Amino acid sequence: MTKDRRCLGVPSLSALVIANMIGAGVFSTSGFALADLGAPASVMLAWVVGGVMAILGALSYGALSARLSDSGGEYLFLSRTLHPFLGFLAGWISLWAGFTGAIAFAAETTAIYLAPWMPDSMAPDVVGTAVLIVIGLLHTAGVAPAKSVQNLAVAAKLLLLGALVWIGWTSLPVLPEPNQLAELPSSTLGAFATTLMWVSLSYSGWNAAVYIAGEARDPTRSVPRALLIGTLIVTALYLALNWIFVHAAPIEELAGRQDIAAAAAASLGGPDLERLVRVILVVALATSISSMVMIGPRVVAKMADDRVFPRVFAFTGKSPTSAIWLQVVLSIGVLWASDLREQLTNLGWILSLSTALAVIGLIRIRLREGKERVPISGYPWVPALFLLLVLGMTGVMIVERGGQLIPASIVLVSGAFVYILIGLRAPKSSAHEPDDE
Repeated sequence: MTKDRRCLGVPSLSALVIANMIGAGVFSTSGFALADLGAPASVMLAWVVGGVMAILGALSYGALSARLSDSGGEYLFLSRTLHPFLGFLAGWISLWAGFTGAIAFAAETTAIYLAPWMPDSMAPDVVGTAVLIVIGLLHTAGVAPAKSVQNLAVAAKLLLLGALVWIGWTSLPVLPEPNQLAELPSSTLGAFATTLMWVSLSYSGWNAAVYIAGEARDPTRSVPRALLIGTLIVTALYLALNWIFVHAAPIEELAGRQDIAAAAAASLGGPDLERLVRVILVVALATSISSMVMIGPRVVAKMADDRVFPRVFAFTGKSPTSAIWLQVVLSIGVLWASDLREQLTNLGWILSLSTALAVIGLIRIRLREGKERVPISGYPWVPALFLLLVLGMTGVMIVERGGQLIPASIVLVSGAFVYILIGLRAPKSSAHEPDDE
């Protein structure tokens, strides 16, 4: 990595984390969760647990990024701490589940919120495609101009969302008595685990800075700080927003709504507030897409640098142009082929498994190299609790909703097949032991 690419400091990296985390999920998930759990308290508990998981993950990844301070995310971590095959599989998961599906989901939701202002003849997928192409062009210009635009957009997003929180908290109605609420399903362990998986997908992005660590200034310090700062800010904002969303109206008016944020705004402030919220959410979603288009291709580029992916996608010049357009094209394809809820349900657990394996790799190098070489905040409780929550949630999800996990399983199997075709031809130099920094 050339020095002139290291242009990202803590503010820009924190903005990247915030932009990546605050995407489509927070504006949609609670509507589905209310339908399944039937009580605002249960929904809020899921958001609290998801926030704790994100903070624990940020602390663990901060230690990993301090030891392995290059771009690539889970691909880099697993390749260097466990095995190249697991690293490739994590990179494949990142390409499809971590970024392609998430970008398509965010583009679809952007189109949903833009729908009232679009001509009736313009399909949402057309709008989402246009958004993806514009953002792809922005990031092709290089990280510096994209960083400037994104930082300004994230600052505006935080101000607007802060205003929304203030308006919501001052406008909440007196809550109805329990016997005034419609009959809805009572929560079960399986339903809660599924909701927690959706919530975890909404929180995913707390690790965003590690994907672009190779372009950070002083990455051993700036990346861990940015992970924690961004995650804490977003967790607080998520809890405030979702409290408003689930209490803005009777449950039967909100349950199952994929545009619960707009529905809550309409209930609290009428059409004018709903229109304002739609503008806020489009800005929020656009920055989320931008951040993913920025960092996702860095994983592919790192894999290409290690020669476990076609060299045409390697990082050249100011940005990994080929990898960026690969990401955009794949995302457009998924946008036209997938629906919102299926993406939420099927991708969460596979992403969680990648993060769990990365933390297992962290523990492995800690045991091998010692606390001086690999310091970890709150060790061993922080990584152990993270693993307990992630693996417990995944286990319950597999038992309770196994039939819904087939698409994610296909991603795993296809990744293994591609590794056999490409990965085994990687040169011996792409070793899996941690590099000496």
